Amino acid sequence: MSTIEASAQVCFLTDDEGKVVTWNPACAALFGWTSAQARGRELLELLAGGDGKPGWPALAAAGGAKLRMRFAAGREGLATLGLLRQYDAHDQPQGWSATVLIAPSDALSESERVGNTPLSEVVDLLPGTFYAINRAGRFILWNHNLERMTEMTPDELAAAHVFEMFEPRERRQAMENFHRVFDEGAEVSMEMNYVSRSGRETPVIVGGARVGCNGDSYLFGMGLSIAKRREKERQLLLRERALHAASNGIVITRCVGRDNIIEYVNPAFERIAGYSAIEAIGRDARFMQAPNFDTHERSQVRLALAERRPVNVVFRNMRKNGDIFWNDLSITPVRDEHGEVTHFIGILQDVTATKQRTELLEHEINHDHLTGLANRNLLWDRLDHAVHLAQRHKTMVATILVDLDNFKTINDTFGHEAGDVVLKVVGRRLLSAVRDSDTVARMSGDEFVLVLVDQPSVRFTLRMAERLRRAMTMPVAFGGNEIPVGASLGVALFPQDGATPAELVRAADMAMYHVKGNGGGVHFYSPEMRVASQKRAALADSIRSALEHDELFLLFQPRMDARSGKVRGFEALLRWRHPKNGIMLPAAFLAEAEESGKMIEIGSWVLDQACAFLQELRQLGYTGLPVSVNVSHREYSQHGFIAGLAQRMERYALPPGSLEIEIPEADLIRNPGLGRDLSAQLREVGVALSLDEFGKGISDLSFLRQLAVRQVKLSKAAVHEIAREGDSGGSRLAKTLIDIGHNLDLAVVGEAVETEAQVEFLRSHGCDQLQGQWFSEPLLPEAVREMLGQRHQA
Repeated sequence: MSTIEASAQVCFLTDDEGKVVTWNPACAALFGWTSAQARGRELLELLAGGDGKPGWPALAAAGGAKLRMRFAAGREGLATLGLLRQYDAHDQPQGWSATVLIAPSDALSESERVGNTPLSEVVDLLPGTFYAINRAGRFILWNHNLERMTEMTPDELAAAHVFEMFEPRERRQAMENFHRVFDEGAEVSMEMNYVSRSGRETPVIVGGARVGCNGDSYLFGMGLSIAKRREKERQLLLRERALHAASNGIVITRCVGRDNIIEYVNPAFERIAGYSAIEAIGRDARFMQAPNFDTHERSQVRLALAERRPVNVVFRNMRKNGDIFWNDLSITPVRDEHGEVTHFIGILQDVTATKQRTELLEHEINHDHLTGLANRNLLWDRLDHAVHLAQRHKTMVATILVDLDNFKTINDTFGHEAGDVVLKVVGRRLLSAVRDSDTVARMSGDEFVLVLVDQPSVRFTLRMAERLRRAMTMPVAFGGNEIPVGASLGVALFPQDGATPAELVRAADMAMYHVKGNGGGVHFYSPEMRVASQKRAALADSIRSALEHDELFLLFQPRMDARSGKVRGFEALLRWRHPKNGIMLPAAFLAEAEESGKMIEIGSWVLDQACAFLQELRQLGYTGLPVSVNVSHREYSQHGFIAGLAQRMERYALPPGSLEIEIPEADLIRNPGLGRDLSAQLREVGVALSLDEFGKGISDLSFLRQLAVRQVKLSKAAVHEIAREGDSGGSRLAKTLIDIGHNLDLAVVGEAVETEAQVEFLRSHGCDQLQGQWFSEPLLPEAVREMLGQRHQA
């Protein structure tokens, strides 16, 4: 029943204190107490209303009242209670006669009638699952939706425990929420994935709160399926990934009056425009427009946006770095549910290459792609033409070869982008310093060649060369830095220094090489330079044959434990057994090896020999002695360097950490991005990184913390300054560097140790390993085996 029905009068007797004496079946049906349960209970227990209900004396004195009473099945309703005094045979008061008259339904208010609706009649109308759970975790009441979701019968649900509904990984949170409801009275909710008996998975959000009922507490709650929400989330995630994966730039803007504020850009946009999402979001989409370009196309865009219609245009925009690029832009309006345009979606494609392909192909035939200067092809043509004219008119032609000083350092310190900027600026300065009839060409890398026609005298050419050199000494601004620029200039004149273009360029190159080796500046070609050039050429030829004739070999200098004196590893040192010059140190030939392009091949040979030596040591039982190899920037920056290391580790069966790569600290700091990548890749293939020349230049400790470095090797200068008479500064430097290395959790190696004072100082200040002539000169492999055998170090 939804309300308590009106009934006939119900009567029972109480004693003088209001306790039930008699109880008939009508009373039992109405109130839910059996005769045995009712006898001796107070009439006041039938009243509802909490503390506001009247007491027995007042109720008896009034002869009853219209009251809110409790009925069977937990129902409540208004009823009229009448009390009539009873007397015994001697006319003495003895107890009371109580009558109960139930108020008809129309006497109840609407809220009372609705409130009296049985819960069991409501729960099945709820859109989700409903449940009432006792403190033991058992279901007391539920609706049919719970049966359908769980695919369980009523008997099975009655026997089930609530935690059995949760997957094992969710049970802990479910238990915590369950106890919070009963212990703290908290309202809780959580998401779960329910798997029914048939295997059907339903994502639901469940919740509940504590409800008091008949003196006890229960968890009343509901569960709602969130399958549709999850599917929408999955679709949104899929679309977002699609936007991120798109090769074209995508921009979403919000209409705000006449502005269109960017709300989203994808990674392709960041790559094309050079602006990160953080830099672009919140700005009007017009911020990239290139000034003074494509006025008509931009007016088309403005009109389309104002009229809220699609548009497609091709115009030029400006990247963050200032470069202009051609942009094929398609804009589409997005309407809301009311048909109002709220957003625009722009799809942009960089079509610079397409627009410029024809022009670029034509230009590249004769010009350098970076500086726009004449390239080799045009240079030879112009120089040949100038020589022919000079022969005819009996005039001089000057060929000037310009080589930038320390250009590799610029690239390593400021990055290749900065190097490119320097080359462009230098090219512009050279062009502005010569006449229109002269030619400025970029020969290769950081080398430029100038062809100056109709030179009246050597003095005139010298003044021109000096003016060129001074024009390039001004620093180049880049990224908030001023990059110092210098150049070495070699000059050759026609006809005295060469009769052909090739001879003139070769003579200018010799002059440039000579001046570069003597501190820079300007130098004219002289016949003596040919002899020096021939020596360098001979050395380059010898280097080419050194590997073929097995003239290169390795020595291994041990690293000693500073405390125990045990050998802790070796450093591989390259030597050249030159057929004429005898044993040559690397400083005498590696620079030429770099110039001749043989450094990569030599470095590969060194790594193979070092790994073979390591393998031999391990076969002899010396398993804990790593070998370190010095590598140059040209080696470790080449493609395939890391893959080659991994292949060697596998080929020679070397465990991780047995091979160490030594790189000067300054090299890594000059190019932090490459340093971080190299460090991570070395660690991945099991090769340790050793930092050489630690403290020689500027150190960046925050950067070093980002690298996976095994050890640092003190700079030779720091070790040599130790205990020098009258100079304590050197000792303080070494101690400071040791402390810094240990603070970075790195082992510290002191190399080039040559005196007892250096040994004692380094050992007393915690240096971990020592290396140098004091302990041992570099050894041949057979001498290493003999030394280890004598020391019995396995």
